[in-house]
Amino acid sequence: MDQSYIVPFVKSVQNVFETMLQLPVNIGEPSLKNQGEPSFDVSGIIGMSGDVEGSIVLSFPVTCAERVVSLFTGSELEHTHEDFADAVGELVNMVSGGAKAQFNGKQVSISCPSVVIGAKHQVHGRKDTVCIVIPCQSDAGDFNVEVAVRQVPVSANT
Repeated sequence: MDQSYIVPFVKSVQNVFETMLQLPVNIGEPSLKNQGEPSFDVSGIIGMSGDVEGSIVLSFPVTCAERVVSLFTGSELEHTHEDFADAVGELVNMVSGGAKAQFNGKQVSISCPSVVIGAKHQVHGRKDTVCIVIPCQSDAGDFNVEVAVRQVPVSANT
């Protein structure tokens, strides 16, 4: 995967978390996600299509997700609360939208987010697209941004 697709997500997650949650995020060394490797307990998932296609997953351990959502909403929300999944979906939407805006010269759309809550769930993307895990550390806990995107061949868009 082209590194130019990773940097926008690093910048966007830092920007969203620092401005919306006042929560600085330190970025670890990105690595290749192994097929079948489980995500954390709570995952916000969004798809990308157009000149770039694939999926983005913002994945948290449940305790970290609850802290992040509480900072985001300004009220204590446990993962069982009816608004919890909406808040996680909005966070992945903002991170993906911020990254998409940095894909200069490319026509890219993002889908409505989906949220999965459950221990050791797996999120599978396209088999022909590698997934890069960007580990993130914050005072609310550690979480990952999983980026599985690829440029669409020019002939596929015409």
